[in-house]
Amino acid sequence: MNRQITRVAVMSMVLLASLIIGTTYWQAWAAPGLEDRQDNSIQRVAEFQIDRGRILAADGKTVLADNVRRKADGKDLFFRRYPQHGLAAHIVGYSTAVRSRAGLEASENDFLTGSNTNLSTVVDTTLDKLKGATIKGNDLHLTLRPGAQRVALNALGGKCGAAVAIEPRTGRVLVAASSPTYDPNLIEGRFKQASRQKFGCSPLFNRAAAGLYTPGSTFKVVTASAALDSGKYTPESRFYDPGYCEEYGQRVNNYDTSSPFGTVTLAQGMQNSINSVFCNIGKALGGRRLVDKMKRFGFYSVPPLETPVNERAISGLYNSRGKLVTDESKIDPGRLAFGQGPNTAEPKLTPLQMAMVAAAIANGGMVMKPYVVEKVVAPDGSEVTKTNPDALGRAVSPNHATEIAQMMESVVQGGTGTAAQIPGVRVAGKTGTAESGVQGTNTTSFMSFAPADNPRVAVAVILERQSGTGGTTAAPIAKQIMEALIR
Repeated sequence: MNRQITRVAVMSMVLLASLIIGTTYWQAWAAPGLEDRQDNSIQRVAEFQIDRGRILAADGKTVLADNVRRKADGKDLFFRRYPQHGLAAHIVGYSTAVRSRAGLEASENDFLTGSNTNLSTVVDTTLDKLKGATIKGNDLHLTLRPGAQRVALNALGGKCGAAVAIEPRTGRVLVAASSPTYDPNLIEGRFKQASRQKFGCSPLFNRAAAGLYTPGSTFKVVTASAALDSGKYTPESRFYDPGYCEEYGQRVNNYDTSSPFGTVTLAQGMQNSINSVFCNIGKALGGRRLVDKMKRFGFYSVPPLETPVNERAISGLYNSRGKLVTDESKIDPGRLAFGQGPNTAEPKLTPLQMAMVAAAIANGGMVMKPYVVEKVVAPDGSEVTKTNPDALGRAVSPNHATEIAQMMESVVQGGTGTAAQIPGVRVAGKTGTAESGVQGTNTTSFMSFAPADNPRVAVAVILERQSGTGGTTAAPIAKQIMEALIR
């Protein structure tokens, strides 16, 4: 009798193992090929029978995506809804029957549908299928702080642009706001309404991670890093500013041409954002050294966020045709050093990349991998995966990062970034104002971190088509976001 029981038990285990292996094969290896078949209507219907996992903000309470259950032909079908509407639309994305998926709904689809290949998920899903029960997906818990995210969107209201906030020591993305935003609930049935332009900009475009902008003087932080690490300069290195710099026989003026500053230090050049100081540093260092430093901060690489790769842009030097430039002969190091350039090679970066630069300086020169998915949680509450902080590499030495942080603090204390001051909190920052090519308008930006003596948040704000400067338009928005996160 014991032998028969043992035989039955062994056969049951073999059958269960075969079922798990077969399920794993169809989910992990065969599934991509099946998904590529646009006529696979059976699979599409089957997906809507899965109780798709929720997407939650960092507080664990704010639901960014969940399901509505509906009956059809005697079956329970689950359709997506987004209770917070446009709060985090560009990160969360959407999942629809008609227009496929975007954002985390696309890139994390396997986890959300329970079709990931983690052994525990495969076993649970297999058992649900055997029992004829509804398959439940895993929940995504994000790093986004809903209160600060809302503050950022409200502050950006009426403007085309974006804001990103990162926790410097870990790389957690605390805010990722793109303006204008859209309501993902409208994508399925009212796409024209969802995609209608607002204040001259498309709401579906994720400016935070895919928008490429000329940085202007915020790039001086990268230049200062290259200058100090070269060993040729210190914060006390002296320069003479006649109000301009000569580059290839042409004058490159300071932004404020009302009067030259005369003899100044590198630290004063940062505080007052003097173009000529950085132009001369760029000429002395050369294009290759500046580009090498850019790469250390993460330029020329796809930002390693969890959203789909086609929703993230590579920061770097671009020509007028929108192609990345690697040819040294095309680089104008003088203009590059203060964040502009000729059409042959102009620096372009995303707000995410700008926040990574600010966060690296705040973190003693170490660049942390940005991430927005804190953990994946199974229907039974157990952790499927959890993201651990990961360093991408050192961009600047710790001592020089400290010196740059001090220079950035002086920008907010008495330079071009005083609008970012927070009473009782030491703030470090850098303003940027770049010519947009349209008469009378600029691309304005501000990068910052706070508290400067113990950084908890690094912020980048970039705005399109502004008549003011980075100090008057972007800095006040960064201040509001920093306050929301550190208060």
